[in-house]
Amino acid sequence: MKVSYVYILKCSDGTYYTGVTSKLEQRVFQHQTGFYRNCYTFARRPIELVFYGEFTDINFAIEKEKQIKKWSKAKKEALINGEYDLLPNLAKKKF
Repeated sequence: MKVSYVYILKCSDGTYYTGVTSKLEQRVFQHQTGFYRNCYTFARRPIELVFYGEFTDINFAIEKEKQIKKWSKAKKEALINGEYDLLPNLAKKKF
């Protein structure tokens, strides 16, 4: 059974980057060292791994990554801080 990870990195400018990988430690190292020059995190280093979730189905992991990428910063921070009860309300639009 191959494990996949959805991860969130906090960048030096306070933004978040969400990704998916099967080799978490290697991928975080690549972000930290600027292995890919065209990556979002390249000019925003240093980065910090602030969240990751494990999945046994890569398709589900990719689906979750796409979902989290659409979230607001506040909703991502609630996930990072383990404040799961706040997630539904942060999904609602304020009028």
